[in-house]
Amino acid sequence: MHRSDPFSRIPRELLVLRHAKSDWDSGAATDFDRPLAKRGKRDAPRVGAWLYREGMVPDLILSSPAVRARETALKVCKALDLKKKRIVWERAIYEAEVPTLLEALARVPDAIATVLLVGHNPGLEGLVRYLCGDDVDEPEDGKLLPTAAVARLEMPDDWSQLESGCASLLALVRPRQLA
Repeated sequence: MHRSDPFSRIPRELLVLRHAKSDWDSGAATDFDRPLAKRGKRDAPRVGAWLYREGMVPDLILSSPAVRARETALKVCKALDLKKKRIVWERAIYEAEVPTLLEALARVPDAIATVLLVGHNPGLEGLVRYLCGDDVDEPEDGKLLPTAAVARLEMPDDWSQLESGCASLLALVRPRQLA
């Protein structure tokens, strides 16, 4: 079948998840090594359980390997009952800006319909704003993606052709909404 065949279209979704709350007082040697705080350890599985209940189980997880993002991705996977082998650890996602995040998404195979991207601000907020364009209502507190927040985006057919404004924001959920 050709991509232009309307019956061959695979609905694509991108779930953008900022890592859960990290522990600034952990004594970690570097920013990369900073682990989750107590609140983050509580919120990450809560987000995973919500994704599971909503039927948003990713085919692929792309995650920063930074400790706080790694711990978040692993806790979300456990709540989703997914094997760790579904996670691709992408060093470039750590401290990534929008072009780098778009490059990571461009490498997603065509057969993948739903991707969970676990990373950091300000890159993830920039990505959501880029992909959704004017479709994003700014929150009063100015934080589009506070820790452990997840944005659900409806994406175009081709992961490698992501232009500004090409996606629709379907939901934006913060962990306190799930308590």
